[in-house]
Amino acid sequence: MNRQKSFENEKPTLYLVPTPIGNLNEMTPRAIDILNSVDVIACEDTRNSGQLLKHFGISKRLIAYQNFNEASSTKGIINLLSQGNNVALISDAGYPLINDPGQRVVSEVTALGYNVVPISGCSAFLNALVASGLIAQPFIFIGFLPPSTHDCVKKLRLYQSYPMTLIMYEAPHRIEKMLQSCLDVLGDRHICIARELTKVHEEFIRGTISEILPIASELKGEMVVVIEGNQDDYEKDIDMGQIMNMVNTSIESGMSTSAAIKEVAKQTGISKNQIYDLVHGKTDQKGVC
Repeated sequence: MNRQKSFENEKPTLYLVPTPIGNLNEMTPRAIDILNSVDVIACEDTRNSGQLLKHFGISKRLIAYQNFNEASSTKGIINLLSQGNNVALISDAGYPLINDPGQRVVSEVTALGYNVVPISGCSAFLNALVASGLIAQPFIFIGFLPPSTHDCVKKLRLYQSYPMTLIMYEAPHRIEKMLQSCLDVLGDRHICIARELTKVHEEFIRGTISEILPIASELKGEMVVVIEGNQDDYEKDIDMGQIMNMVNTSIESGMSTSAAIKEVAKQTGISKNQIYDLVHGKTDQKGVC
């Protein structure tokens, strides 16, 4: 077990500091304080981050931390921490690790027992989600879909039956093809495209996929696509008495109770926990929605 009390020890710390996704006024005072206090700042692009830090009057040693050099950069950051340095990790825009580098260093730093402290701030997908008009929770953040249509369709099929709201990032040159794949696999669901978030041309486009698809080629800038979950599966009535009969039949055929629950869950798409509660008397048999 690794129990971290962030402010009750003097261990070297890796800070995860979000940066503005467009509007520089969204840089928080705490983020600025942390960046001023650390010994080294790790970033995706030293030139871009250098300009951002200059805007806020921050002058610190910068090191590059990118996907292609993640292994060597992780070793470098761990070496800095071992020497007693505090390090901040930033991305070009938004939160580190959220479709940006950082997963490897956080995993290895926590395993070694150093502090990893997140600083609150900007996240494009959360901005898009809460303003989308769609169900805000539960949700699944997918990030960018694969660029090829074949792989994109394959990935979408994994989420086809999920009732949760789906959130993805997409680039303007791929948005039309991506929406067509969503229409083909997921059906004509309600969606919201949020583009140029926090910038002067910020826009939210709400409607069905088929309504928005004709204008997709016109859209510019970075986009977040929020898609309604599978409402058909989510809203259908379930005859729990019939489910109980299926479980009993499976048990009578020689299955253990746990195996019968697992098999019926697989056949019906109902969660194992829900069937477990039914079998053990925690749910009545009148049916649920």
